[in-house]
Amino acid sequence: MLTIAGAAGCAFSRNIIYSAWAMLFAFLGVAGLYVFLGADFPAVAQVLIYVGGILVLILFAIMLTRQIGGDPKLTNAHLGLPVGAALAAATIGMLAYMAVMAPWKTVPVRSYEPVSAALGTAFLTDFLLPFEVASVVLLAALVGSVIIARKEIKEDSDMVLE
Repeated sequence: MLTIAGAAGCAFSRNIIYSAWAMLFAFLGVAGLYVFLGADFPAVAQVLIYVGGILVLILFAIMLTRQIGGDPKLTNAHLGLPVGAALAAATIGMLAYMAVMAPWKTVPVRSYEPVSAALGTAFLTDFLLPFEVASVVLLAALVGSVIIARKEIKEDSDMVLE
């Protein structure tokens, strides 16, 4: 329910900040689903990458962009709601039909072992060099983005002074 409520809040919120915060709950709900499925590493990766990285990036982009002037209303907005509702109903109907008609097979549930420890050991033993190269490349990309951002800020501040 958390995932569905977060996704619905993200899709239907008129305020973009509230939409981004609702996306947080959708991402956390997906991580919870991974935990319920016994996949601990994808759950942690979901929280670290999507919540910790992508969502923070989206929030910074929203906060740091300037307000663009103009009226955001569409010229043919009267047509959007009925067409969207019809497409949504058709999609839900097809998904429900396929879910009912699919030949579902059950498999016995196996006990699982967490893969996080094995993955960490593999990163720091067999794949140490690629792991370190990836970290240096990411560091270089981060430093490069900071340098590019500083140049743009200096150019903008020079324009204001003139």
